[in-house]
Amino acid sequence: FLFGKSNYRVLFLAFMIISTGFILMSGGGSEDPNYFNKEIFNFRRIRLAPTFILVGFGLAVYSILTKTNSTK
Repeated sequence: FLFGKSNYRVLFLAFMIISTGFILMSGGGSEDPNYFNKEIFNFRRIRLAPTFILVGFGLAVYSILTKTNSTK
């Protein structure tokens, strides 16, 4: 494998955090196009979800750039 076991664990955690961010960002639309739903601009979609996504991308970069300790 290209990376060590710990790198893959951190990378999997990063993908889970990114997925959680996109799930938090979804929804909030209106079924009626003539009605504007203000829920699209709440804290969860504007601040929390992008923070999750950026933290996930940071963890992914960290897991790729860290050197693995090979004890072979």
